[in-house]
Amino acid sequence: MKRIVYFSLIVATSLISQEILIKNATVYTVSKAGTIQKGSVLIRDGKIAAVGKDLKASSNAQIIDGEGLFLTPGIIDAHSHLAVEGGVNESSLSVSSIARIQDVINPDDKDIYRNVAGGLTIANVLHGSANAIGGQTQVIKLRYGLPAKDLIFKGAPTGIKFALGENPKRSNVTLQPGQPRRYPATRMGVMDVIRQAFTDAKEYQTDWDNFRKGKTKIAPVRNLTLEPLVEILEGKRLVHAHSYREDEIVALLRTAEEFGFKIATLQHIHEGYKVAPEIQKHGAGASTFSDWWSYKIEAYDAIPHNASLMNQAGVLVSINSDSNDEARHLNVEAAKSMKYGNMSYDDALALVTLNPAKQLGIDKMVGSIEVGKDADLVLYNHDPLSVYAVPQKVMIDGKIYFDIVADAQKNLSVEKEKAELVAKLKSRTDANRPSTPGPRPNPRIGSDFFETFDQEWKEDLFCHVFNHFDNE
Repeated sequence: MKRIVYFSLIVATSLISQEILIKNATVYTVSKAGTIQKGSVLIRDGKIAAVGKDLKASSNAQIIDGEGLFLTPGIIDAHSHLAVEGGVNESSLSVSSIARIQDVINPDDKDIYRNVAGGLTIANVLHGSANAIGGQTQVIKLRYGLPAKDLIFKGAPTGIKFALGENPKRSNVTLQPGQPRRYPATRMGVMDVIRQAFTDAKEYQTDWDNFRKGKTKIAPVRNLTLEPLVEILEGKRLVHAHSYREDEIVALLRTAEEFGFKIATLQHIHEGYKVAPEIQKHGAGASTFSDWWSYKIEAYDAIPHNASLMNQAGVLVSINSDSNDEARHLNVEAAKSMKYGNMSYDDALALVTLNPAKQLGIDKMVGSIEVGKDADLVLYNHDPLSVYAVPQKVMIDGKIYFDIVADAQKNLSVEKEKAELVAKLKSRTDANRPSTPGPRPNPRIGSDFFETFDQEWKEDLFCHVFNHFDNE
């Protein structure tokens, strides 16, 4: 609980002043305003109130001097499995659209804080790829220390995960002895599952339309598996599709067009560079890795130039992590496209800021430093696309969720507390050790072991050692 209290204090400290002025920084707006040298950003009530030079703030405003520092929008990860509790796949069915990521968000996941420390402020948390049509996705803000419901990004469009190829076809496991394997077991079977699901969804949609128009008197039985698919058909839910091979990418685009909906993003999309014109024509976004390839057969034709080539073809491209570790340095992952494909600096920075915001339908609220948008900001000590760039402060909604100075102080405090607890543990163990050698209690036998210690010892052991150390 001390960890939560600590981060609550950080947030509370940033709330002392409802107005914050960051001044003298190099401001990368990722907008038409471009880069502002010696720029200022005024934050009021969690929103960006003004952007420019020599801005003035009220007398009670908190002033952050950005001299020698670099300010960017918060980093956005369009493909994450962050903070998912109890497994990311519901593998029992080929179509698991009834499952919802929002129901299993774990706000105590330590990787939330680690990702914030790397500049990440928003993540599109996805279901796994064991299903042709997987579970419902959830966009979150990394407000570490707050309850799960407060991590959910209100106003973000709802989404759903699709998956093509190797993952769903090889996930046809037998969950019960003696039961047949789950369908499908081939790539063409995966596409069949998707087409059949939308055929059923069309019929379900028609049945409800007929009931609402009075053509039928009895309401259809609700189908919670088909309802999210009807939302896709009505343009109310975004499709994020795990994909690798060019043939399957084109097959999915054609299937979507057949049923009258659009793919929001093709995720991973290793061979996207081969069919970039088709992707651009459909209007799908592409969220890819910077340089992952050859880790399985599907990825053999992946190239690090993929993002640049799709960007040149007019496709809306983002760089994602699919990894709680890689999410801590997505700024550097974006910079790789400058090396592979000669992407411009502005386009590279947009790969992890404005572009994923557009793909997730939240660009009116975040993704760039513009008046009226949420104050999700990262203050770096070096150029943000440099390998030497380390976030100094990270804000979400104008509140500081990471401060490198406060973090260092907290680490020193923790080390001191650990040393004190270890010393206390040792002294009490020595005090309760028999004066003459004899049989010692077995720690695995809880009641016998703890009978030798007083109540204060038990509280220290559980509350301070196990709970505290486990949350480091």
